[in-house]
Amino acid sequence: MPRVSPLAKRITLSMLIGLLIGVAVSEITFVFLKESARPPKAIILTIPAGTAESVARGEQPPSLPENMVFVVGDVLTVRNQDSVDHQLGPLWIPAGASANLELGTEENLAYECSFQTTNYIGFDVREPLTTGTRVYGILFAGIPLGVLIALYSFIMPARKKESQ
Repeated sequence: MPRVSPLAKRITLSMLIGLLIGVAVSEITFVFLKESARPPKAIILTIPAGTAESVARGEQPPSLPENMVFVVGDVLTVRNQDSVDHQLGPLWIPAGASANLELGTEENLAYECSFQTTNYIGFDVREPLTTGTRVYGILFAGIPLGVLIALYSFIMPARKKESQ
């Protein structure tokens, strides 16, 4: 069996440490980005009956979010169950009707919105976070870190074994 040189052991160990740190950093970041770690889907937003009266009184309807996060490719369907017509950006939604908004590009949007007390709603459209993106993040952080650890290990003197 061939003997592995101490240099190869040092480089391999450094790269493994770098990749482990890359995994930790990438996966901790992933926890905060879970809302975009899904494939595109259809999302339904329902405007409940009485929303226009609530907004006129300055009350935020409890079932309607002020900001929403989507991934590229989502289709937002707005259903108006109110007795009043509503507007959401480019959509005009008559009472009792529905309208669709396709979210095809990554961007942050602030749309005029008649069913919010602030008269606008924010949309954050993100690229979907895939397994490939996660692996790229691990390698992008881990490999350079492993190289730096290996270089640092060459600068630090090796401990000499004490002879007895």
